[in-house]
Amino acid sequence: MELDLITFLIVCPLVFLGALVDAVAGGGGLIALPAYLLAGVPAHMALGTNKCSSCLGTVVSAFRLWRAGYLHVGAALPAVVCAFLGSVGGAKAALLVPEHVFQILLVVMLPVAAFFVFRKKSIPAEREPMDERRRLMIIALSALVCGAYDGFYGPGAGTFMLLAFTFWGRLGVKEASGEMKAVNLASNTAAFVTFAATGEVIWALGLTAALFGIAGHYIGAGLVIKNGTRIVRPIIAVVLVILFVKTGWELLA
Repeated sequence: MELDLITFLIVCPLVFLGALVDAVAGGGGLIALPAYLLAGVPAHMALGTNKCSSCLGTVVSAFRLWRAGYLHVGAALPAVVCAFLGSVGGAKAALLVPEHVFQILLVVMLPVAAFFVFRKKSIPAEREPMDERRRLMIIALSALVCGAYDGFYGPGAGTFMLLAFTFWGRLGVKEASGEMKAVNLASNTAAFVTFAATGEVIWALGLTAALFGIAGHYIGAGLVIKNGTRIVRPIIAVVLVILFVKTGWELLA
């Protein structure tokens, strides 16, 4: 497709905002992906180009959280591998299952996720005691499931990972944010490589938007580092509401 200034003016600011949200609590695709569609980018190219910009931005937030000590590569590696494999499997399953079936499942899942958000006064700020082998198994299994969801449908995958890592894996919010970014990067990369291999990426738009995504991820990671607990919970709640309304509307349309 032909690119003009209006396309960049629509996409780039919204990619920045989506990246900011994504770095804090996941779910940035709810903002970034519609930006490409609003600018008139065909659906498959919108998915591929969005993965291009989101992957590069996620590298920045993951690196910043790693530098701050909230991402331990060795501990996150099993979850990263599981997320990558899950994303590949989810993408293949998406070709076989009608979209409306998954939309019904998602509408059921979202109130459950909201329950976990509001069940406690706040997301745990610090790591809670748990057998480390059990914790590793829970986080890896959560990464596999969320990675499969990311490959199958996508929106809110990072949010679900963060909820699973904190409430079930008993990680503190900052450490969970670090691991979530590494896992999300793996699932995003699996999808990006697939789209790029089939020519569904507009490189000029994707790389330009990636600069704005990098800025959003950098600032969002800084917010997590400075005051993760206070900032993360309301953003997760907003993302879940948007997901519920968006999916419910598509289901009824």
